[in-house]
Formats: sequence, structure tokens, C-alpha cells
Amino acid sequence: MAEQQTAARGPATDDAYRIMGVERILTPSLALYPESLDANVETTLRLLGGDANRWRPHVKTAKLAFTMQRLVRHGIRQFKCATTLELMTACEAGAEDVLLAYPVRGAGAQRVRELAQRFRATHVSVLVDHPEQVGAWSGGTVGVFIDINSGMNRTGIEQDRKNDIIRVARAIENAGLIFRGLHYYDGHLGRLALAEREVEAHRGYDRLMAIVAAMEQSGISVPEVVTSGTPALPCALSFPGFAGPSFVHRVSPGTVVYADCQTLAELPSEYGYRPAVLVVSSVVSRPMAGRITCDAGSKAASADVGVPTCAVLGRPDLQPLTPSEEHLPIEVPPGSPVPALGDVLYLVPMHVCTTVNNFDHAVIVAGGRIVGVERVTARGRESPLLEENIMPGARLDR
Repeated sequence: MAEQQTAARGPATDDAYRIMGVERILTPSLALYPESLDANVETTLRLLGGDANRWRPHVKTAKLAFTMQRLVRHGIRQFKCATTLELMTACEAGAEDVLLAYPVRGAGAQRVRELAQRFRATHVSVLVDHPEQVGAWSGGTVGVFIDINSGMNRTGIEQDRKNDIIRVARAIENAGLIFRGLHYYDGHLGRLALAEREVEAHRGYDRLMAIVAAMEQSGISVPEVVTSGTPALPCALSFPGFAGPSFVHRVSPGTVVYADCQTLAELPSEYGYRPAVLVVSSVVSRPMAGRITCDAGSKAASADVGVPTCAVLGRPDLQPLTPSEEHLPIEVPPGSPVPALGDVLYLVPMHVCTTVNNFDHAVIVAGGRIVGVERVTARGRESPLLEENIMPGARLDR
């Protein structure tokens, strides 16, 4: 519950999020606050010493071309993504360098090659963790990173298998491909308190540096090392080995752009991050004493990280309960004011990445006013048929 209350208070005043003319908005809706977004981007750049080249944000959070273009205007040119739709959106938004940080094969690999050909001004790269995956990229312009298993155990080569890592790097070189570097994501450390998280992260970074040293001793240059999503950002900032290394080191936090409940709980409050995306919801029922229900169920505020799915801005006393698809029951403690039917609640998502993915559009709010509506450009995925992606609107013979 401490996480919920931290996010509900927020470093910005609650009134800054109130929307004039909110009655015009169909709820539940996604509201994006570019002033807070810009502040979060500037905070991240400040933490990185003003060097935009050190940040490779994961755009699974950003999702909107509107946001990616804003990042580019802040001088950020390199990104990370997980789907071909995110890859295409980042390229269209002006990215100069995009890493598809997800193992793709078959039709997925073919689509990446097509996008790399289409956006020749963008350096497109992919991940591999086995020599068998290298062949999918032969003869093309796609660069290759080797994925290192940080202990999350979902993809990557385990850190103690240095010879296997070198073998994959040799396979990349022998295939005539560009070896771009190492990718290391340690998001699982977010469950630890910051002091313990730093110890564990630095232990992993020491092993990562040993991999780099072994590769260099074998005559393999490592151009770039990508580490550290949002939870491990403070750990990367404090790791001595990332100060002036032989390679370009980049961190890859994405949720800091919008700053959800988890972000505010995991990162030091003095950083100054604040929510930049809220779910605007309405109270639709008061089914029993001490209970209200709003219209932001799991199809609005995502439930993928558990309950609570969100916090109510300005009302840390209200406790969101287990949602169903369209309903979010909220407990009202004894003695607390009970919201009336039709009242608007502003919800800070617990996990903003998957929450943004629930919406087709975002209402843009600046200075408390609605200034536009933007499409959530990279929501979902492309058509599953390659022919229809190559020729928009095309249909196969039936």
C-alpha cells in the first residue's frame, strides 16, 4: 500500500492534473500530460549528466509517435523496442538507431529485414543468444547484439558461459554481420529494496565487465553495452565500471517517461519523477456501504502486475480492489468522504506500459486544458500476414 500512496500523492500537486471540460471525455480514457512528460525526460537526462547518448529508452512504454517524436526533440536518437510495430513507429518518429530487444524468427525476422530496408537512415539491430539464430540475418543490413542472461532467466546466455558468448560473436562476424555489442536487462531486481538491489546489480555488472574483458582478449571489440531498465537505473549510475569504459554504455529505462506507481516506488523520491499518464474514470456505482465502483477495470488499468492496479490521485485513503474487465471496485474506509455517482477519479497506473496498450487514443492535456487527441500508434501488433504489412489495405485472393 505504500507504493499506492506514494504514487497517489505524487511530486506534483493534484490540481495540476485536473482537466477543465472533463465532462467532454468518454471514460475510461487515457490522459497524457506533455509538461510532466518533458519534466521526466529532463530529469533522466540530468541524471545522465546531460548526455542524451547514454539513454536508449524502451518504447514499449511510450507507444505513441507523439511521445517518441518528443524524445527525439530532446536529443534522444537511439531506442529499444519489443515489436515490429514499435520498431516501425520509432523509425517513422525519427529514431537513428533502434534495437529490437526481443528474439524474433521466421516471418518476424523477415519483417524486421523489410523495415531495415525501408528505413535505411535508421540503424536497426536485433538480439541473438545462440549461433543458430545468426543465419536469419545473413546478407542484410541488420546489426546484432548478443543477449546476456542477467539472472532473469527468460532469454540470453548465462554470464558464466563466456566461451559460448565468444562463439556467438564469432558466428556473427563470420556471417559478415555487424556485431553491435551486449544487451543485459536486469528488471527482476526491482523487487529488492534499493540498497540490496544495488549490491546485486553491481555483482552482475562486475560479471558483465569480465565478459567484455574476455571478448577483448579474444580480439573481439565490444562497441556498446546496454543495461538497466527503470528499477536498475540508480545502480547503473553508481557503478564505477560504467564511468569511462572502453565501450559506449547506455541505460534503457522506459517507464520513467510516464512514471507509474512502480516507478515512483522503486526510484529515489529526490529524482523528482511525476506521473505523466493517468486513466480518467467515472464512479458508476455505490453497491454497498464502504464501496464504490468506477469504470476502469482491467481493460483500462492493466492488472498484469497484480492488485492494486492503480492509485487514486489525491485520495490515498481509497483502496482499489480486484478489478473485472470493465469494473474497478474501490474500498472507502470508514470516515472517509464517499465519491458521488458520476464523480471523476484520476488513476495513476501501477504498470503504465500495459495500461497505455489498452487504449486506442490518448487525450493530450496541457495547462489543465484538453489540447488534442493522439493515436496510441504502436498499440498491439501489425497484421499477422506479411503481404498486408508490405501493401497496406491489400487482401489475399479468397
